[in-house]
Amino acid sequence: MLTAFWNFIAGVASFFMLIYGMLVGVNDGSDTVEKYKNTVDSVSAYTNTLESALPQTDLYDIIQGHFDAPLAQGKTEKKCIVLGYDGCRADALALIDGSYNSAIAYLNETGGETSLVYCGGVNYPEINKQDTSTAPGWCSILTGEWASVTGVTGNSIPKPIEYKTLFVSLVEDEKAESAAFYVSWNGHFVNDDSTYVLDKAYIAEKNLNVKLCDAPDDRTDAEGENGTYENTLADVQSADCSDFIFTIFEHTDHAGHGTGFGNHNPDYVSEFKAEETESYNIIKAIEARETYATEDWMIIITSDHGGFNTGHGSLTIQERMVFVTVR
Repeated sequence: MLTAFWNFIAGVASFFMLIYGMLVGVNDGSDTVEKYKNTVDSVSAYTNTLESALPQTDLYDIIQGHFDAPLAQGKTEKKCIVLGYDGCRADALALIDGSYNSAIAYLNETGGETSLVYCGGVNYPEINKQDTSTAPGWCSILTGEWASVTGVTGNSIPKPIEYKTLFVSLVEDEKAESAAFYVSWNGHFVNDDSTYVLDKAYIAEKNLNVKLCDAPDDRTDAEGENGTYENTLADVQSADCSDFIFTIFEHTDHAGHGTGFGNHNPDYVSEFKAEETESYNIIKAIEARETYATEDWMIIITSDHGGFNTGHGSLTIQERMVFVTVR
């Protein structure tokens, strides 16, 4: 009874936060809805529109379809990497200007496609059915189900094992020999109430060839301990790298929470470009593999949610719209 009461209170608070976010999103002079839409419309790479954005859950089917499809002539094994930019908005792609090595631009130039994607359960401007938060966003991609099914309505909610993530199901179903999940946020599988803590136990129980790797940060820290970037790079450079790799970079989200989400914030712009360059380096390392010619790679770059002002979780279009690049 007490739990139900607090859930009700949290729901009411969330509703008022959503309304506030929508109103502020319309009136904030530096980040208006009109300015945001115009910026997104200016990104020529998008193959669809805000109105025809894909549901975030479609990414699960895209990855699953890659592993289910027959191998092309001359290919001997399937591989896939997802490079996630936590808290990266759809208008960030307007920042790609040729002044640095952009992973997204490179993928598009070499046969990839980029689409607008919505999170939150329904497309804008319908009111969210799911918070635009970290755990619900990544979980929707990894399971192909919205929070209304998995129960992961926010952070610090363990996902039931019955809704298996791709890094579990692909290995268990023998569609991939190995998988790896590279992160630096403890909310994924480190804490007792982390989203994938039950997956972690299941992987150990079934002795599945799945690596869950938690780093102190995206990049090497002051003590010299590898970050998510270095861990991912080491994997793709190894002779028998993981068949399915899911990597989440946090620095666009950190910059957004620290000083503001959006292209008007120099910190956010800098971190987006840094993530892009790191992802470019990872992609080039994949292409430099001795066995690359016989490997059937799918490379994906995407995000879990956007942001507005210094937060997310609400219903503004800035929080709702993300992207996916697939090659």
